[in-house]
Amino acid sequence: MKTFFTASALSLPGRVLRGAALVSLLLPLGAAAQTGGPGSVSGSLLEDGSGKPVPFSDVVLLRSADSTFVTAAQTTEQGAFRAAGLPLGTYLMRVQDLNYKALRRRFTLTEAAPAAQFPGLKMTAATATKLSEVVVTAQKATVVEELGKRVINVEKDLGSVGGTAANVLQNVPSVSVDVNGTVSMRGTSNVTILIDGKPAGVSNGGAGGQRLDQIPASRIAQVEVITNPSAKYDAAGGGGVINLITKKETRNGTNGTAALNLGTADKYSGNLNLSRKQGKATWQAGYDGRDVTYGSKGHSEQMALLGPETVRTTQVAAGNEIHRNHSLRAGVDLQLPKDQTLSLSVNAGTERNIEGESQELTQQTNNGPVQRARGRQDLDVQVKVLNFGSNYRRTWAEHKGRELSANFGGVVIDANVPVVQRQYVEAGSGGAPQPGTRQLLELLANIQFAQVDYTRPLADGKGRLEMGAKVEHQGNRGANKFGYAASESRPNDFVDDPNRSLDYTSDQLVPAAYVTYQRPLGAKWSAQAGLRSEYTILSGSIRGGVGIQQRGSLAQDYLNFFPSATINREFGKEPGQNRLQLSYARRLNRPNFMQQLPLAIYQDPRSYRLGNPRLRAEFSHNIELGHQLNLGQATITSTVFARITTNSIQRLRFVDTMATRLAGPGAGLVTAETYDNLGTTTNLGAEFSLNQPLAKWWRLNASTSLYRAQIAGNGIGNNRTALVGTARLTNNFTLRPTLDVQLSGNVRSASLTAQGRQLAWGQMDIALRQRLFSDRAALTLRVSDVLNTSSYRTEIETNALTSTRYAKDETRVGWLGFTWYIGASKAKPGRIEAAPQGGGGFGG
Repeated sequence: MKTFFTASALSLPGRVLRGAALVSLLLPLGAAAQTGGPGSVSGSLLEDGSGKPVPFSDVVLLRSADSTFVTAAQTTEQGAFRAAGLPLGTYLMRVQDLNYKALRRRFTLTEAAPAAQFPGLKMTAATATKLSEVVVTAQKATVVEELGKRVINVEKDLGSVGGTAANVLQNVPSVSVDVNGTVSMRGTSNVTILIDGKPAGVSNGGAGGQRLDQIPASRIAQVEVITNPSAKYDAAGGGGVINLITKKETRNGTNGTAALNLGTADKYSGNLNLSRKQGKATWQAGYDGRDVTYGSKGHSEQMALLGPETVRTTQVAAGNEIHRNHSLRAGVDLQLPKDQTLSLSVNAGTERNIEGESQELTQQTNNGPVQRARGRQDLDVQVKVLNFGSNYRRTWAEHKGRELSANFGGVVIDANVPVVQRQYVEAGSGGAPQPGTRQLLELLANIQFAQVDYTRPLADGKGRLEMGAKVEHQGNRGANKFGYAASESRPNDFVDDPNRSLDYTSDQLVPAAYVTYQRPLGAKWSAQAGLRSEYTILSGSIRGGVGIQQRGSLAQDYLNFFPSATINREFGKEPGQNRLQLSYARRLNRPNFMQQLPLAIYQDPRSYRLGNPRLRAEFSHNIELGHQLNLGQATITSTVFARITTNSIQRLRFVDTMATRLAGPGAGLVTAETYDNLGTTTNLGAEFSLNQPLAKWWRLNASTSLYRAQIAGNGIGNNRTALVGTARLTNNFTLRPTLDVQLSGNVRSASLTAQGRQLAWGQMDIALRQRLFSDRAALTLRVSDVLNTSSYRTEIETNALTSTRYAKDETRVGWLGFTWYIGASKAKPGRIEAAPQGGGGFGG
């Protein structure tokens, strides 16, 4: 808990005033307070009007006789609180939350009634108030452990506020984001990413759909990291689930923020977020825009055996990438009669990625002469995304904890991906151009989902039963086309070759149902068990392409069950102070259609990616034992985990001998990547995190992970294993009441791939933030990858192919950002709102 003081008289919103000073001044005295007795108090907080739970509020207990501090608790995400070990006597309970008016209750604990209960306490929204002496602002904990998940409050972490969603995840324990923007958890990129608990067409480091670097960090309030999700969540995501929770404004009137960011070397971004609450309706609207240019360079070397010949090639590349995206969103939250709420939202965005790369190629066969060639590749990717959804929630005042919720939504993705490649064979001092080729991938994808959930407390009030059903449909029907053109009548005037152009479709339907049961087992134990069933129906087809062998259809359907269980043990006198938790979950990873599409899509003139129609889903068993200890203001979390994956999906690279010979002398090796199910892998590891204030002006947050990664032997040799480690360190400094400085760094050791390894990488960032005009504005200066060390390096070694690749995007970027706060919104201490991090690469 950190405090901030000002002696001047200020007119501030009531959420800063309602008891925050008392909480912040008294909580540090908790070490001196004496507890230890048979008494306890418990209850729950609900928002007056909507009936929504009020999470992370402070519940302070004082002795009624002299108002001395006894202990404090904090509500969970479901709004519940509990304090035990209380001596018998009369108490004054004060509930403090920055968004609501303070709530007071007096109660007495006796031998006949040692437990007091306050279910469904109603919290009323705060109003503006005048302060004449002191302002004390409390901050939520950075990491809050819940049953089955970890909640990270983004606004508390200086290193993760102000960029994009990809930058946010860089500073989240258990999560790693590489230089290509691919998110992984504990060594696997098979991670499900949700926005407000719903699918949003978010791609993990890929080109299609809404990428993480299109979502501003200023929209994100919390990140839920669920390594062993319960049966309530979709089974997809063997590595776990990441849920990005966006900010919701509940204050009356018009509020919001406007930000403009300028980066070095042609980088610009801005956003506007507005909300207006009138009566029972809260309207929200916003815009996000970005126009950035990044430079890139790369180098690769390959050696391949083609029968009796040894072919060596090198490729040096340089280019740039331009990313332009615009997004508009609007929504409304309505409070209906009889404890009902309804929300509607729509988000429409466009993205354009323009990439150009020049390549220098050399090739030598055996010890013969060195042949040289030049090439160039250009892309102009255009993507349109439409995201819409609705949510309904019903509670019952006469039945506390009973809840019915339903949601429906969809995502439409319209993508156009042309790849133009040209090659020039050296002839003396000049170059002889060859005809250019173009690949054009057209995609029109639709995602629709509908879900209903029902929660009912048990009759004795000591547990609850949850059940629900969901159906999700993903389809690529209509204008889905792959066109190939190998000649130009005029520059950039291509006509598709009908013999090598295809139409394709895919369709996936997943109906699911689940049930979970949660119950306390005595005073210190609690448990949760659940079962989910999912039926996957997948179909696809390819038409066209005269003489192409890959034409045909794809059809798979399978029914699976996914159990989950969690058992929790509390130690110590205060809930959440010392906690041990054991959990298990079965998960799966369905291959996407592009991984199964048997179509050669060239990434550059000498490499292409080919799907495997025989690819099947992989399944994993996840086991986790976690412990959390709170010592004063320090929070220590440690976890050991195991993940056993069967039918492991792995990416493989090989030399296409025929394509290499057809390309002719000097054209270079042609390699292909594909996917296959290869054996069983087992990952074992441990994680550790520490959140510790070292001084009033200095807070340290550190986390590290070390795990034994295993890669199946591909049916050739023994399984390969290696130790992989990650470390993250963040220092937050408050040099003056209005000036914050953040210094952070993260590093990841080398990790295994199916045929080689990805080498170590790391980076360090620094940011300064100055609040201005009585917290009405903030100015931010940020430099990402200060030492310019972030790069992508891989090695491959098989019997027929040895390859090394180095790619370096422009990652050292300086940003200057300005944010203006509208209405009751204000810059908060300890936050960086404006300047995004730099980061090239297709994944951000």
